[in-house]
Amino acid sequence: MRLLHTSDWHLGRAFHGVGLLGAQAAHLDHLVEVVRSERVDAVLVSGDVYDRALPAPDTVALLSQTLERLVDAGAQVVVSSGNHDSATRLGFASGLLERSGVHLRTSVADVGRPVLVGDVAVHPLPYLEPALVADALGAVERTHASVLRAAMERVRADAAARGGRTVVMAHAFVSGGVTSDSERDISVGGVSAVPVEVFAGVDYTALGHLHGRQVVADGVRYSGSPVAMSFSEARHRKGGLLVDLGGAEVVVEEVDAPVQRPLAVLRGPIDELLADPRHAAAEGAWCQVTLTDPSRPLGAMERLRRRFPHTLELRFEPEGVAVPLRPYAARVRAESPVDVCCDFLDHVRGGQGADADERGLLVEAVEASRVARGLTDDEGVARPARGAGAA
Repeated sequence: MRLLHTSDWHLGRAFHGVGLLGAQAAHLDHLVEVVRSERVDAVLVSGDVYDRALPAPDTVALLSQTLERLVDAGAQVVVSSGNHDSATRLGFASGLLERSGVHLRTSVADVGRPVLVGDVAVHPLPYLEPALVADALGAVERTHASVLRAAMERVRADAAARGGRTVVMAHAFVSGGVTSDSERDISVGGVSAVPVEVFAGVDYTALGHLHGRQVVADGVRYSGSPVAMSFSEARHRKGGLLVDLGGAEVVVEEVDAPVQRPLAVLRGPIDELLADPRHAAAEGAWCQVTLTDPSRPLGAMERLRRRFPHTLELRFEPEGVAVPLRPYAARVRAESPVDVCCDFLDHVRGGQGADADERGLLVEAVEASRVARGLTDDEGVARPARGAGAA
């Protein structure tokens, strides 16, 4: 019995304004090939199938095609809803789809009702928002730990009556897991952390929510997302987990996903970054660049993209520059409008103020603005425009 544990597809997600649907489609092609080559019996998707509750039509079409292809390749598909999904929309026609081998479990009413894959009982637990499901599950508290404990009581009751092996799918933040910048906080509605002991007594727990592939405890794992969604995931190895339940012990094998474009995180003075041959691999990567120059270089993004054309994020953290102690408002209170503009340039450039030509342009701009608004005071004191009454 072989299961392919995946989660957090986040279909329709964008990465710093760049759509990921092409990369996600390539990963789903890869999943179909893995199902065929490894003779996978069931593909598990532990929540966050979509990135938003109202997915775009092309995103819905991609999921529909993928489910059809996975079933045609010989696998059942078991999907539970995550905190990004609309449980009602994702669960549409679930009863009908179940007859075709696609099992969508999005309702608290389905907790404790397994999907049978051979002699293995797979229990897909949808994302359980404590404020909404605590009473229905008979949970003692309105916390994630309490509602999952109540859900697991139903799972264990079924396992005791049925016998055989049990697999649980859950979308939660389990204590010991390592987060990244791309996950949505699920603490609203109750304390978010769930002790790993909640899942004790089952053969394997297929977790979703955290985007890094990781082992929380023996038999309790996150598959991670198949595609990177933040630069904090630059060192992640993305993919799924092949879970073999055919022998006495559960065997888990990592299956790496194809990488359409890698991520690179660069830091240093701009001239060094542009010249250093060690950064050659970053020339084809999505880049996050942090410049440490004492003053902000002019045209920094344009210069960087000549070597690193896929730079998406530019940060400035000047080194060796004293931080002014006086508040900005206090510094500009007594200054003229032109001086305020020049000080702003000096601030954003990290110490490189306006030159004579730029100051001249600013003077012209301020004067033009003053004339347009009917202001004539050479000292910058506002006077009412013609026809303006007392306000």
